[in-house]
Amino acid sequence: MNRDIELLTSQIIADFEEEIKEENAVKEVLVSHETVATPERYFTLKLNHYEASADGAETIYYYTIDLQTGERLQLKDLFAPDADYIGVISEEVIRQMRDRMAADSNVAYWLDEEFEEWNFKEITEDTQFYINENNNVVISFNEGDVAPMYMGVVTFEIPAETLGEIRK
Repeated sequence: MNRDIELLTSQIIADFEEEIKEENAVKEVLVSHETVATPERYFTLKLNHYEASADGAETIYYYTIDLQTGERLQLKDLFAPDADYIGVISEEVIRQMRDRMAADSNVAYWLDEEFEEWNFKEITEDTQFYINENNNVVISFNEGDVAPMYMGVVTFEIPAETLGEIRK
């Protein structure tokens, strides 16, 4: 995990330094971290990457470690081998998106857009996630991934009953 974070941070800094040389613009980049509340079995480090120029953008990376094995978890590691976790989680995310939009006219997600390629269809194996203090999977999308940038980073807590028997 430390090596991955060091490589990612070094790349962020190198990209920033290159952009400053090329654009000769005022820019800011911030990289910070925090520990996310998790159940006893897991440790999650949240790495925040924020870039600003005339506008700002935030990117979040989660590093979740299984403390029993010492390994960094991938989303698929939480589920039975042949489980359709991508389909189940994607359906729940879409349901929550629709509920949020119905409850608040200022909330928008890309679901029924004119340009089909913009619409959220499903998560991927690489979708950012962590396990919260309730032992629920939380799916995270960075600014602009599934909604307009003004929505910021958005998360969706997947209730345990939704994952039912497919979760290990």
